[in-house]
Amino acid sequence: MSTTALAPKVRVLVGTGHRHDEILTPAALDFVGRLVDAFAQRRLDVMKERRRQALRLASGSPLGFPMVTTAVRADTTWRVAPPAPGLSDRRVEITGPPDRRMAVSALNSGAKVWMADFEDATAPLWDNVIGGQLTLIDAIERRIDFTTPEGKRYHLAEPDRLATIMVRPRGWHLDEEHLEFDGRSVPASLVDFGLYFFHCAQRQIDAGYGPYFYLPKLENRYEARLWNDVFLLAQDLLGIPRGTIRATVLIETITAAFEMEEILYELREHSAGLNAGRWDYLFSLIKTFGHRTDFLLPDRAKVTMTAPFMRAYTELLVRTCHKRGAHVIGGMSAQVPGKEPAANEAALAGVRLDKEREAEDGFDGSWVAHPGLVPVCREVFDGVLGVLPHQLDRTRDDVDVSAADLLSVRRIVGPPTSEGVRVNISVTVRYFAAWLRGRGAVAINGLMEDAATAEIARVQIWQWLRHRVIDRETVNRILEDELAALGAEDAWAPMDDIRALFERSATSGELPLFFTPDAYTRHLVKRAEAGA
Repeated sequence: MSTTALAPKVRVLVGTGHRHDEILTPAALDFVGRLVDAFAQRRLDVMKERRRQALRLASGSPLGFPMVTTAVRADTTWRVAPPAPGLSDRRVEITGPPDRRMAVSALNSGAKVWMADFEDATAPLWDNVIGGQLTLIDAIERRIDFTTPEGKRYHLAEPDRLATIMVRPRGWHLDEEHLEFDGRSVPASLVDFGLYFFHCAQRQIDAGYGPYFYLPKLENRYEARLWNDVFLLAQDLLGIPRGTIRATVLIETITAAFEMEEILYELREHSAGLNAGRWDYLFSLIKTFGHRTDFLLPDRAKVTMTAPFMRAYTELLVRTCHKRGAHVIGGMSAQVPGKEPAANEAALAGVRLDKEREAEDGFDGSWVAHPGLVPVCREVFDGVLGVLPHQLDRTRDDVDVSAADLLSVRRIVGPPTSEGVRVNISVTVRYFAAWLRGRGAVAINGLMEDAATAEIARVQIWQWLRHRVIDRETVNRILEDELAALGAEDAWAPMDDIRALFERSATSGELPLFFTPDAYTRHLVKRAEAGA
């Protein structure tokens, strides 16, 4: 597992922590440097194309299925690669940050797959980023067992009972400012992917699996093509056969929904299917069309997966994947079991209904955010799949989805409720407080909230303000109420930072596309020039 020597170009701009030297080896940094050297400019190009597309749509250009790729969609002969070892049966997948406690709980949970999430569920403190890489190595090497100061023991079950590991790197829009290449920050996606692949690809192959990934926030086929080329070079550099990498793409942007087949086509040698990223999908819809009154959404709790435009999205997803022999994985159930039996029973009943709809629609599996939800999800999919690992044979030829169907938001338009406004502000404030202190996944009001749910909460406030269905005075009053309540709960919460972040991301004239890049640079980057 070595690469040809490079002149050292990747510099670490922060002091090293405990065991960081195991990850930030010269060879690993050289490997990341090769990826950055090959693809950093193309990454900037796809980001420019995102901005151009956003401007076109904002100026009134229609969004539809691309005419130039009609032949790809019409060609019935191509299919994605067959399932890789450990990815044939994916009826239950659990997601969470790559910390040690979550790793042991997720791998032992009974889920078929654990998605170690460096993106939405991880606040990108440097220690979290490198600590997550250490967690993954330790999990694969089975040296992750530990006991908490309170005496609770965490240890891995037998290998045949463990979930398959998939890794979600950060999206193309994010930088890792603790690393520098030729004077510029390194794309965070290449850091997360590159370090894991360098250290763990061969380890996973030796264990009978492979290096598997989830790819977030893609907006079009060009971004999928870029990832595919990253995979090709990475495999070549380490002497790993092409096609060993497998990746599932989250369809969580409105523009990607119009290029599902094209995304599968670009990644077909490395594809492990598509996933329904429901909260980011709604977030993307508002980012893209928030200036239009016909895309004004009500409370997020009222925008369920049975809404016509969400049904069109998920049914097209199933049909597209199964047409091409690809797995399709359903959306997240974020409920966190608590101590109140009646509330738990109601929450589990809602999860069951959600999973029953997905299984009956043809999904091959679904996501949960907590180990306590694994049994109900597994039971539902067991009832539909039986002993079969998936239902790829259900091609859903009955589904016929038009561009208008995917954009039929006006059929659920309604004003926000006062409770919906307060909940969105409360969730945003509490999530920002956790994220600024290094926690990317946090239980709030019985739900596991992450960056995706915080994003939909804050952009809804922005959208409602823009269209004057709520006023700034009301938002400010609720904001101060929620900050006061947070202060009573947590005397150490950084109130001024939370307030400023909320104002910049939810109440400014122009909507920031993501809250994370600005907040990361302002609050989480801790540079201390090393080795200068």
